[in-house]
Amino acid sequence: MPKTKQEKQKILDQLREKVEKQKAMVLVSFRGLKTKDFSILRTKLKETGNELKVTKKTLLQLVFNEKGFQMDLKKIKDEIALVFGYQDEILPAKIVWQFSQENPNLKILGGFLENKFFDSEKVIEFAKLPTKEELLGKLVKTVSAPLENFVYVLKANLQNFIYLLTQIKGQS
Repeated sequence: MPKTKQEKQKILDQLREKVEKQKAMVLVSFRGLKTKDFSILRTKLKETGNELKVTKKTLLQLVFNEKGFQMDLKKIKDEIALVFGYQDEILPAKIVWQFSQENPNLKILGGFLENKFFDSEKVIEFAKLPTKEELLGKLVKTVSAPLENFVYVLKANLQNFIYLLTQIKGQS
């Protein structure tokens, strides 16, 4: 059943709001994906503060044109969905890519990061990057390693000194 002008306007307003709030967007094709699998993907995304939105290409094209995004959605034959990342720039791509490894019917078409379009290969490269938490963990480990080594050196010198004192005490 066709949508009325008011319904389309409401969808456009929602899309504009989501595009304004996003830090990253990933476009996916979901032709042949089972509803159950689609629901699982939605849940995974929602748990991490991201959102999946299925929309008509014509309405999405209007929003993209308003925002200055350079992409022609008419070239895409399949139905598309948008994954909005509100908190992390890389996490939406990572979740979608990992999910597409298990479900080949889900295909990454491209994405937007800092309002620049990246093709599917580049989005997959982003998805393979470590998360912010992993990078921060590595940074903390790298920064703390010299301090830990210094403590071990001091501890070893102290242990050697105590060993020397016990040897001297044993000789007398």
